[in-house]
Amino acid sequence: MITGSMKMADVIHLDHSLLPIINRFGIQLGFGDKDVEEICREKNVNIDFFLEILNIFHDPNYFPKDHLQEFDMELILTYLEKTHEFYLEYEVPKIESLINELISSCEIRKENIYLLRNFFMNYKEELTTHIKREDETVYPYIRQLVKEVQIEKISESLKAQMNEYPIEAFAVEHDNVEEKLFDLKNIIIKYLPPPKNSNLCNFILFRLFELEKDLNDHARLEDVILIDKVKELEKGAKELLKLKK
Repeated sequence: MITGSMKMADVIHLDHSLLPIINRFGIQLGFGDKDVEEICREKNVNIDFFLEILNIFHDPNYFPKDHLQEFDMELILTYLEKTHEFYLEYEVPKIESLINELISSCEIRKENIYLLRNFFMNYKEELTTHIKREDETVYPYIRQLVKEVQIEKISESLKAQMNEYPIEAFAVEHDNVEEKLFDLKNIIIKYLPPPKNSNLCNFILFRLFELEKDLNDHARLEDVILIDKVKELEKGAKELLKLKK
């Protein structure tokens, strides 16, 4: 387990794959010998939430559902938005660039590499649509729901949105886009011709595995924590509406 008394540098040595997770909290490299608690205090980061997220990504068997549901909704939403930003602004463009580099380095039998690129571009479009739906529709709805339940005043617009597009509907259509990465990886593993640059091919595959793991943990946080919390809020909003009658 990663704890607040550990040196942040030791956390990186323990599990370097946590670097992008740490960055999402606004914490960059160059922290010297400071421990996790000290850095979180300096950066105004909620240390309990920070440690839970790190340990979820570090240990696939660790997922403290009850504790996670106690955290403020805004903490969860802000983290999820930062994760979306990482996918769309860095990780997906990087993989696309590597695939284009692979095409340029291949002199013959490019058909399957073009197939890989087309499959990836379709996946990119689907992932982008999925993320934009969350950022532009679902998350603003949740924030409005939190606000109006707190002041115990449910607006007609929120009532209409709750009836037309409750979180239950989002849960049903919440595409597990991360599953499509399995097919994408298989194209590389099974069907690409022997590459001129096998190191580049391996690196693309490595990035896809990393993205898949990140997406799985991200989806688990949404499906198990976010949706349950929103269901409780919707239940509270409906109780308030009953009281108005």
